[in-house]
Amino acid sequence: MPKDAAVEDFAGLVRALKARDGRSYEALGRRLSVSASTLHRYCSGATVPEEFSVVDRLALLCGADGEERRALEAAWTEADRARRRAASPAPTPVPAVSESNAEPSAPEPGPGPAPDPTAPDPTAPDPTAPEPPRARPRRGAPAPLLVAAAVALVLLALAAALLGHPIRTASAPAPASTALGRTAAPLPFTWSVGSQLWEGGCGHTYLVDRAPRAVAPPPVAADSEAWAGTHGAVHGGEAMVRITVQGRSPSDAVVLHALHVRLVDRAAPLPWNAYRMDNGCGGAVTPRHFAVDLDRPRPLARPVDGLDASGAEVRKIPAVSFPYKVTSSDPEELLVSARTAGCDCRWYLELEWSAGGRTGKVRITDGGKPFRTSGTRGRPAYVHDSAGGRWITDSDSGQTG
Repeated sequence: MPKDAAVEDFAGLVRALKARDGRSYEALGRRLSVSASTLHRYCSGATVPEEFSVVDRLALLCGADGEERRALEAAWTEADRARRRAASPAPTPVPAVSESNAEPSAPEPGPGPAPDPTAPDPTAPDPTAPEPPRARPRRGAPAPLLVAAAVALVLLALAAALLGHPIRTASAPAPASTALGRTAAPLPFTWSVGSQLWEGGCGHTYLVDRAPRAVAPPPVAADSEAWAGTHGAVHGGEAMVRITVQGRSPSDAVVLHALHVRLVDRAAPLPWNAYRMDNGCGGAVTPRHFAVDLDRPRPLARPVDGLDASGAEVRKIPAVSFPYKVTSSDPEELLVSARTAGCDCRWYLELEWSAGGRTGKVRITDGGKPFRTSGTRGRPAYVHDSAGGRWITDSDSGQTG
């Protein structure tokens, strides 16, 4: 299938950035926390990144200026639209009903006998029936009470305006304030989150409450969000979350002090089928990350070393603990791996920060909802047989685990 022109244009810009930098796919992938093969697919146009943040980080690493980054974002937006159009399922045609299968229509009623002119009209009221009781009109509130209520509301609004207090209503909540009559200042940084990440760009397990015949083939990693949303899928065993934080100022740094894990709910693991997105894969680079054990009473985000196996020898990528500093030209990426074996856990993250004498915490969620991870122990596990075009069990595929 030929690639879309928008995808080709975007891939050309990414290739130009990579060529300008001169570093290998492995070296750039380590800085971007993606595998060399994933970065190569971006450059060839085989895959469009699900988020612009990874491409923006590449542009910063390769020395792109503001105009080039804006042009790159515009090209990515068009390529992402093309990817989504290609990933959307085609509408299922509705079969036409043949005339031979159509239900026979009822015969048209023929003319009936002529009515008897001497018979009483059945629709006429019975003169002997008692007259139904008439409803009494409801009386409205007296006019003086309405006037008094209106005057009271006007006085209340006038007093609130003089005192500087906003009036809170159910449909329009008052803005958050730091002092009397002052709204809270915006955050000194921006952040984005990716919650549909796969280990090495290809390995992941989802729990789906559907039989294998009702589950579509596994998508590429870039289309995982649409696939998971269509199937109501839940992360099985592990959820990987990437948080990208970037300051607003090139000189005034924002300090990130800690990342806290907050459990919202812990229930028994879901009794659904487990579907693996691949038959086993491994990337050359395992990025450093924060590991979270959701089965512990108080889960913590623990820094873990990464590994680089792209060269002749395996090299350790040392974990970096808090604090971090970010500016507009030096963003930071936090990768979180949350695992569970014995719960259906709903959770979110809190990022603690300070800048310019201000401190605060930002709640990191999955589009306003908690992240969700459920254990897969004892659940039927399936892998996709690409040759047969169907899902098969681990025992049928010759794999275990």
